[in-house]
Amino acid sequence: MVRKAYAFIFLMILLLGACATYQPPPPSFYIDILPQSIVTELSLDERIVVEEAWRSLKQGNGSKARKALMRLDEQSPFYYVGMGYAYFMLNDVSLSEDFFKAAQRYSPDMSIVHLGLGQIYHRTGRDDLAFAEYREIIKKDPNHTWVRAQYENIKGQKTQESLDTGKTYLDTGDTESSKEAFLRALYYSPESIQAHLALADIFQQENNLENALVHLDAASKNDPENMDILIRYGDILFLANENKRSLDIYEKLLGKEPENQEYQQRVEILKNRLGIFELPSQYSAIGTSAAISKEDVAALLAVKFKDVLEETSKEPPIIIDIATSWADNYILQMTSLGLLDIYPNHTFRPKKIITRAEMAEILLRLVNHLRNGGYRFLQQIPPESIQISDVSPDNFYYQPIIQIVSYDIMSLSPDQTFKPDLPISGQDSIKLLNIILGQIR
Repeated sequence: MVRKAYAFIFLMILLLGACATYQPPPPSFYIDILPQSIVTELSLDERIVVEEAWRSLKQGNGSKARKALMRLDEQSPFYYVGMGYAYFMLNDVSLSEDFFKAAQRYSPDMSIVHLGLGQIYHRTGRDDLAFAEYREIIKKDPNHTWVRAQYENIKGQKTQESLDTGKTYLDTGDTESSKEAFLRALYYSPESIQAHLALADIFQQENNLENALVHLDAASKNDPENMDILIRYGDILFLANENKRSLDIYEKLLGKEPENQEYQQRVEILKNRLGIFELPSQYSAIGTSAAISKEDVAALLAVKFKDVLEETSKEPPIIIDIATSWADNYILQMTSLGLLDIYPNHTFRPKKIITRAEMAEILLRLVNHLRNGGYRFLQQIPPESIQISDVSPDNFYYQPIIQIVSYDIMSLSPDQTFKPDLPISGQDSIKLLNIILGQIR
């Protein structure tokens, strides 16, 4: 009899269990703390309801949270987001998403809204949307531990997936799909050197050097000490005639490997393209010289008018006394153009000190040369009105002095003297050449 009773009880338990509705456990869902900056703006009654609902959510009790939230006005910033969390716990993911989206319309900047939507998207396999939501939170709170972990996980997975897809397309020759995949990798990881370099390769093959440079620039900034990237960047800049930027790269490379002849040659080529040449130390001393020499004048003319004076096709003159002059190349250039003379015995006398009268003749030669090249010079003073008390009309330098004074390049002293035999200083010579430069620009 006892056995029958136990059997009956056991049977009833089974029947009751079969009739009961199965309630699966609520899904795990991260509930963040309430944003106190918004909570403090609520009325006392609203705050009590919201905190009660949030306690229920953290305990995993969606039904209790929903009941509490029903007491809130629908205009409350916590109504829709709270309902989103509650319905997720009640396994109604679709309705949960609807509430979160409504919350986003009402409170687009609230992090707990982005957090809820991010988890919905991640749970339903829409990781690209989840990533965007988590990124919004990271922008405001980079140290959010839980979100940072989810963000980095999706970032790593989607970046690698995009890189692998891009490589697969590239191997099959589908460059457009490959570009899209690598650009997608950069959406998740803007710092991805692999993606930037792959895109740089594709754009270079398409002869789109401008876009190739964009990605090489980004790659070099993300890994500034990577020599291979610097070399590629410098090469493409060179091909694109971005000479100044290419020179900067190769000078950096040369600083790391001073003995590298390839870098040395490329630097030299780029400097020639840019018209850059190393000025001897003697050039810097000209400005402080009390009296300048012929070689000094040759250097000043060559350097200051390097962008104005054309190259000459004439054979350089034979000069027998400039082999040891620091300004030998400048002397050859200026004598070839006829701006400076050599003596009949093929000497130049590079150390000869220049007088004010000789400078007037040199400056007039320069003015006439530039006029022949299309530059205009206007006489500021009529030559016939110029009276010089210390230079007679039969002086060899009289006409050059009159002409250069009429152009208001050189001037007379208050007593109408020119002082033709005085040496001219480096500072005064530079000033005179700058006057001519100013008149042609």
